[in-house]
Amino acid sequence: MVYLSYNKSPPACFRKPHFPFWDIQIFMNNEWHDSCCGRRIPVYNPATGELLCEVEEGDKEDIDKAVKCARQAFQLGSPWRRMDASERGRLLCKLADLVERDRQILATLEAIDSGKLFLVAYFVDLVGTIKTLRYYGGWADKIQGKTIPVDGEYFTFTRHEPIGVCGQIIPWNFPLLMFAWKIAPALCCGNTVIIKPAEQTPLTALHMASLIKEAGFPPGVVNIVPGYGPTAGHAIAQHMDIDKVAFTGSTDVGKIIKKAAGNSNLKRVTLELGGKNPNIVFADSDLEHAVEQAHHGLFFNQGQCCLAGSRVFVEEPIYDDFVLKSVERAKKRVLGNPLVPGVDQGPQIDKKHFDKILELIESGRREGAKLECGGGAWGQKGFFIQPTVFSDVTDDMRIAKEEIFGPVQQIMKFSSIEEVIRRANNTHYGLAAGVFTNDINKALTISAALQAGTVWVNCYNAMSSQCPFGGFKMSGNGREMGEYGLQEYTEIKTVTIKIPQKNS
Repeated sequence: MVYLSYNKSPPACFRKPHFPFWDIQIFMNNEWHDSCCGRRIPVYNPATGELLCEVEEGDKEDIDKAVKCARQAFQLGSPWRRMDASERGRLLCKLADLVERDRQILATLEAIDSGKLFLVAYFVDLVGTIKTLRYYGGWADKIQGKTIPVDGEYFTFTRHEPIGVCGQIIPWNFPLLMFAWKIAPALCCGNTVIIKPAEQTPLTALHMASLIKEAGFPPGVVNIVPGYGPTAGHAIAQHMDIDKVAFTGSTDVGKIIKKAAGNSNLKRVTLELGGKNPNIVFADSDLEHAVEQAHHGLFFNQGQCCLAGSRVFVEEPIYDDFVLKSVERAKKRVLGNPLVPGVDQGPQIDKKHFDKILELIESGRREGAKLECGGGAWGQKGFFIQPTVFSDVTDDMRIAKEEIFGPVQQIMKFSSIEEVIRRANNTHYGLAAGVFTNDINKALTISAALQAGTVWVNCYNAMSSQCPFGGFKMSGNGREMGEYGLQEYTEIKTVTIKIPQKNS
C-alpha cells in the first residue's frame, strides 16, 4: 500500500539539484523538436509566482506529427510490435530503475513546478510512480486469452491485442504519478502513446522523456507534447487516427472529451474525473484516529485531490468534539516553501485556482456555514490559502455541492444510517468515500450502499498499484490501475478455426 502520508525525515541527499531545463521541447520519435507554431508556454513556481522557464507549446499540427510517429511505431513488423512481451516488461522495469536513480531531481521538479511538498513528492509520488512501472512491467507477459469449447468441429480462442495509438491527457495535481498511471498499462499491453501534460506542470513529463529514451524504448512509442487543453487536448480527443483517449481532470472537460471522441471516430475513452466525496464518521469509531484520517483525507496535497474527503459527515453524539479536534489539528498546519522540511502545506497551483477557492470560501460564509478557522490568503507572495474548516454545513450550500479542490474542510451532522446513506449519495459524483466505525456489520452495510468506485473503512487515501481506481456516475468511466486497468488498453479478438475432428 502507498498511504498518502509520509512523516519521514528528508533524504541525506536533500539539496537543490541541477535541473535539466534544456529539455523544454516537444518529444517525438525519441528526438526533441521545436513547436510548429513557435509559441512557448510559461511555467511558474506557485510558491513565489515567479517564472521558472518556458516550454514549447504544441498545438494541432504538433499532435498530427506525434500521431504519425506513434502510428509508425505501431505498424505490424515494427520493432515495438515484434518485441517480446517480456522485453516490454523489462523496459518498464528499466524505466522504474532510472526514475529511482533520478528520484531527487524528479521530486524537486515536482515541488517547484506544482507546489507539492518535496517530502510528499519524494516519499509518496515517486514511490507510487516506481511501484506502478514495476507492477505493470511484471504484467507484460501475463496477459492471456482463453480457449472456448464451442459447439461443432471448431477450435476457438481469444487474443488480447493492443488497441493502437492512445492519447493521454494528465492533470496538474499529480503530474508524475498520473504520467505513470497512464503510460504503464498502455505500454504493458503494447500500445503507443501521445502524452499531453498539463500546461501548468510539464517539467517532470519532459524529464521522463529523456529517461524513456535512455531506457531503450523504440522511437515513436512514447511522444510528449506540452500544450493547452482547447488546442492540443482537443486535437487529441477529436483525432481520427487516435484509437483511445484517457483523461484525468475535471468533469466539465471530461464531457467535452467524450463528445469529441463520439463526434470523430468513436475512439475508446477512459475518464477519471471529479469528486465530492463523503467521509462518514460514526460515534463508535476511534475519535482521534478518525479526526487525523479525515484531516489528511482533505488537506493532503493542499486539498487538490479528486478523491479528497471534502464532505465529512459526523454522527450527532460526537459532532462537537470532532469539530473541536479538527479545528485544533488544522491550526497546527505549517505553511511555507514546499522545499523546506517541516512545512505541511504548500501553495495552490495558480492564481486562477487560488481565486476560485477563495470565492467558494466566501460563499460558505454568505450561506450561513460557521467558519471555524482559516478562510483567507496566507503570506506575501505565492498562492497560499489558510487551512479552513467550516461546521454547520448543510447539503444545499455551494461548499457542500461543488468540488472546491482546496484546503477547505466541511463538517456536517447526521443522526441515522439511513439518513447518511441518502445524503452521501445525493451528488452527481461517485469517486471515493470513507467510513469510520468499529461495527463490522455497519461498515459492510455502508460500503455496499455508497455509490463510489472506492470505499475506505477506518482509513483514507490508502492507494496501491494493485487496486483499480475510478468512479461511478459523473466521476468517470472505466478503471485505472490494477489488473482492471489492463482491460482499458486491449481489444479482445475471437479466433475460430475449422478442424477436421473435435476431441472433447
